[in-house]
Amino acid sequence: MDRILVTEKIAAEGLEVLRQAAEVDVRLDLDKAALLEIVGGYDALVVRSATRVTAEVIDAGTRLRVIGRAGTGVDNIDVNAATRRGIVVVNAPASNNVAVAELTIGLLIGLARSIPQAHVSLQSGKWERNRFVGWEVRGKTLGLVGLGRIGSEVAVRARAMAMHVLAYDPVVSLDRATQLGVELVTMEELLQRSDVVSLHVPLVESTRQLIDTARLAQMKRGAYLINASRGGVVDEQALLAAIDSGHLAGAALDVYSQEPPPADAPIIHHPKIITVPHIGASTAEAQTSAGTEMAEGVVTALSGATPRYAVNAPFVAPEAWSVLQPYLSLARQMGRLINQLIHSPVRGYDLELRGELADVDTQPVRLAVIQGLLEAVSVERVTPVNAPLIARERGMRVTERTDPDAESYTGLLVVRVEATDGEHLFWGTVLRGEPHIVRADGYFVDFIPQGSLLFTYHRDRPGMIGRVGTILGGADVNISGMYVGRLAPREHAMMVLTLDEPASDEVLAQIRALEGIEQAYSVNL
Repeated sequence: MDRILVTEKIAAEGLEVLRQAAEVDVRLDLDKAALLEIVGGYDALVVRSATRVTAEVIDAGTRLRVIGRAGTGVDNIDVNAATRRGIVVVNAPASNNVAVAELTIGLLIGLARSIPQAHVSLQSGKWERNRFVGWEVRGKTLGLVGLGRIGSEVAVRARAMAMHVLAYDPVVSLDRATQLGVELVTMEELLQRSDVVSLHVPLVESTRQLIDTARLAQMKRGAYLINASRGGVVDEQALLAAIDSGHLAGAALDVYSQEPPPADAPIIHHPKIITVPHIGASTAEAQTSAGTEMAEGVVTALSGATPRYAVNAPFVAPEAWSVLQPYLSLARQMGRLINQLIHSPVRGYDLELRGELADVDTQPVRLAVIQGLLEAVSVERVTPVNAPLIARERGMRVTERTDPDAESYTGLLVVRVEATDGEHLFWGTVLRGEPHIVRADGYFVDFIPQGSLLFTYHRDRPGMIGRVGTILGGADVNISGMYVGRLAPREHAMMVLTLDEPASDEVLAQIRALEGIEQAYSVNL
């Protein structure tokens, strides 16, 4: 009979699921040395957030076939080490969806009616009915930055309160948004039109301080901000300044850049900001769901099947690995590139796998593209295992076909993006063992998709390259490579610069202000 080691407290319902399938030992008293000593006798290890499942622990677990995390994040688990050992890692990413969505709605109502402030006022012996005149959420516009699992739950509840809901999410399809009764818009339009903006994105490099001084300034005067996602998504000093200036009417926060925040932090004492101590997932139901979802995944993995919420990569046959390996990196980077260059709502993605790619199992390449598209917008860790599930939940439409003809290349990955502003075409290939983008948004170029990149869409005019280079040089940003593609002489063109360090927002603003520049984007891969 399989043996499962549980090192942290999980819901009784989850333990019962495990005990029906295996022998379960609950050991809540283990330090690192003790864990290393006994883990080799178990087929599965179940943890929450406190147990550090390092490569050393994984190596000591000679029998381990599955690691279960009762919760969303897997930062405390060395997933790469587990994958190398063939150990499945499962979590419970859907367990707190409703809990966080309901807290978001609670914070929304709290802002509308100043409920916390009115409570404190009455407790202090005051009766200030005239001071706490609120506003009705009915008919107001809620802007959701992120329309994944939690954002979708918030949308359903907001629509039930007769709110108009906007959303910005670069990978959610128009069909999915229509199903939810949500209008997909650009980030700029969402900020400009929303009475309340609510954030539902993960904290990754592309979303760190996503809501900064510039984006706060784009928000409607008198609007409100809610953050129940991750603290680092918001520049807290900029938020305080926007509220103190009167541009924003207030905010509600469940998460902070430092947790717990210092006792004297201005952000938690501001009279116009509702603050709660990261309680989004703190419901009895969410804790039960986390335990049972994870337990079901562990049992499924022990049986030899693929769990619904596995977070590490699927198996690739050895005979296909030599062909597929470089294309998997290319596919993921292409997805990440497309995500950062396409800013209009997307209807669907069409993949063509050509040349040598047409002769092997194409599923890993397709999953790697989806993984790259989703990484910056999904709360949970995205891998080729869970990418299809997350894509389905977001209503992504991905079609695929193969073609033995790869033009002059050995293999060619073609991605067509059908967006509301037209079709965007990307080509990628592998040259000398390295991934190359040879066509970007319809322009013929040739660059390696890695590191910091600067893309400009501009009119092909003499001196354009020099003017951009002068701005970068003045900011001490070094150019390591340059690639230019154009549709015709003195017509529309694209320039791709590879940089030793990212271009700042200030540098981008200067480049965008140049005559002939239509748009400029900083891309990090």
